[in-house]
Amino acid sequence: MKVRFLFFFALLASFSFAQSLNDFRAVIVPLKFDFQKQTNEYRVSTLTKYNLTKAGFEAFYAEEPNPYDKCSLLYIDVINMKAFLATKMYFVLKDCYGKEIFKSTTGYTKEKDYQLAYTEALNEAFNSLYAMNYKYTPGAIPVVTSTPSQVSAPNPVPVPVVSNVSTPVSTVVAANAAANTTVYYAQPTANGYQLVDTTPKVVMKLYKTSKSDYFTAVRDGVQGALLLKDNEWYFEYYKNDQLVSEKIAIKF
Repeated sequence: MKVRFLFFFALLASFSFAQSLNDFRAVIVPLKFDFQKQTNEYRVSTLTKYNLTKAGFEAFYAEEPNPYDKCSLLYIDVINMKAFLATKMYFVLKDCYGKEIFKSTTGYTKEKDYQLAYTEALNEAFNSLYAMNYKYTPGAIPVVTSTPSQVSAPNPVPVPVVSNVSTPVSTVVAANAAANTTVYYAQPTANGYQLVDTTPKVVMKLYKTSKSDYFTAVRDGVQGALLLKDNEWYFEYYKNDQLVSEKIAIKF
């Protein structure tokens, strides 16, 4: 009987102290993951931070100051799995002790261009995080704020600082000139749409996600997202680590 009681108590305690995504306010993003040769190669770190912010988290690069105690943060690792003629990626979120709090589904694409492949696979992996409907629960884990110099990630790895990554992110709404009334027309493709002008010339490629109002978008080699807000479409992307939002007129 005593053994059963101790087993029940241990089981109850494990549930009582179980941590969830909602217990954490922010995530630390490395500037270089294990599979990369260069810092922020193919802008994977930028895309990771963007998706975390879109999911509702605060996100900071590993070299970027933040005001939180290290154990009130999560730490993300993106894994690029070896696959024949394909790209497969997933990510894990761990606490400061290395305990896995969340593991995403695996994003998959046969896109040959690395820039597009990493974008498609990682965005697909993040769909599983969006499905969690994350919302920070204050007080679940004590948040200790401090000056940036007092905060450090566990077992930090020296990483070269890239000037175009360390600047705090802010949103810039691109001004639309009154004369700019260009309307683009959406043509269906196997994975989404392509936007063409009246020439016709393909100006942007859209890739479907699990949400009808959100597409992965690529224009002139720049990857971003096409979002529907207030019945208007916006192409959002990072430029010099600032989030730019451009209103786009589209007819589907």
